[in-house]
Amino acid sequence: MLNNGHLCAVDIGSSKISAALAQIKNNKISNIFFDSFVSRGVKEGIIVDATELVICLTKLLKGLKSSSGVKIKYVHANFSGKDISTKHSHAVIPLAERGNKVITSTDISAANEQARILGSSLENEIIHVIPSSYAIDSKGSVINPIGLYSHKLEVDLYLICARLSSLQSLSRVISQAGYEIRGLSFSGLATAKAVLGAQEKRGLTVLCDLGSDVTELLIFKDGLLQNIQILPVGGSSLTQQISEGLKINFELAEDIKRSHGVITDASHIPEEKEILVKKDGFYKPIKQRDVAAMVTNAGRLICLQIKEAVETKVALHEIDHFIMVGKTLLTDGFIEMMESLIGIPVTLGRISHPEVAGLIKEHSDLSGQKYLTYLTCLGMICQDLDDKTVGSLALVKPAKNMLVKAARRFKEVYQEYF
Repeated sequence: MLNNGHLCAVDIGSSKISAALAQIKNNKISNIFFDSFVSRGVKEGIIVDATELVICLTKLLKGLKSSSGVKIKYVHANFSGKDISTKHSHAVIPLAERGNKVITSTDISAANEQARILGSSLENEIIHVIPSSYAIDSKGSVINPIGLYSHKLEVDLYLICARLSSLQSLSRVISQAGYEIRGLSFSGLATAKAVLGAQEKRGLTVLCDLGSDVTELLIFKDGLLQNIQILPVGGSSLTQQISEGLKINFELAEDIKRSHGVITDASHIPEEKEILVKKDGFYKPIKQRDVAAMVTNAGRLICLQIKEAVETKVALHEIDHFIMVGKTLLTDGFIEMMESLIGIPVTLGRISHPEVAGLIKEHSDLSGQKYLTYLTCLGMICQDLDDKTVGSLALVKPAKNMLVKAARRFKEVYQEYF
């Protein structure tokens, strides 16, 4: 981790691109800057127009450099969408030809690396390697095998992969904008890093990141990632419903949704209550009851799809924490509808990292729920600050030089024989 310097994270989404830049002094954030820009060239998390995205990214980071006075060279970027895939990979390594030996961090690294290689493919790139369980001498559910005796070591890795061609396209876009990728994170894990505190890491937790056209569902058990689902549904469905129902363009429908959209029983809204919509150069009155009915119907469909997807993996009554993030949740009544459909409490995700949370309170630009725009960016910064894998089973990295390797080997021999 940096002693002094800066960390810059960029969240590239379908509706917006946001960025956060943290200045670091003595391994702590001294200041933090934010900016966001309307996204062009991305659909369902996939780059569909590289030229447009380069322009957006360039404008965004130029503005961030101007406001912070920091020369940015490297960025931590996110990856999401339908090109994300997951798989489990299992590996077994022998520890001793005869008898048993003490398991060391080097043994764990070797088992993890073997499982990672077995899970690799030519089409996909592994972007996260998360150990989900270990076993010694066929006895499973071992959380931390270091210091235990065994004849063999088994590991089950949960691999989060992305299509290689899509990653190459992302890297090229960032390079054309004048920057280099310092780190890469799956959006859902970065968001989880920002919002899951100690309490949320106990029991069964569902994190639902509702984007504009893609929803990410992550299921954790005692802080360990168990499952990821990518749903081709998002908050833009509400806007699309208004656009088609009122026969107006998408941008105007988005403004109406933000100003007058509400999820409720439309019959409770007075028949005479109207809003004025500018169409073809004239102002036309629209019944607010009609807008509410459109938003409510679209919102219900989204909530039902989320509910059905979760139920395929876990029983709803077993969930201890159901957390949602995304600007669509600011639509009045959305969280209440979700709660009524799944029958358990639903909470809006908040920053849990103490150092970052403290700085957020000092920024008036992030008051209320404005911080939701930057959750994924902040999660990537939290990852860089903590410099560890999400979950209590951290992936041990190989030693970087021969001196460290020699010291580690000496320690292993000492542990084994003394």
